[in-house]
Amino acid sequence: MKNYYVYVLTNRPFGSLYVGVTNDFARRVFDHRSGLGGAFTQKYRLKRLVYYEWFDDALAAIQREKTLKRWLRRWKLTAINNFNPNWDDLYETLNQ
Repeated sequence: MKNYYVYVLTNRPFGSLYVGVTNDFARRVFDHRSGLGGAFTQKYRLKRLVYYEWFDDALAAIQREKTLKRWLRRWKLTAINNFNPNWDDLYETLNQ
């Protein structure tokens, strides 16, 4: 069974936000951190993983990504603050 993740990257607390979805979470975040992500994440240097959700269904993950992308910015900030109040970079915790 595959795992799917919806995630949010930023460049700093309360900075620019990027919402993405993947089935290879650690590799995809590593790609963003290495500058191999999409043009938007490269342009704004979005490398800090601050939020993610796990799904076992691809369609549910894709739908959640679309939902989060339509959210108002303040709703996204609230979700991040509830999940990760210090806006820590969660990348280092992925393999623990």
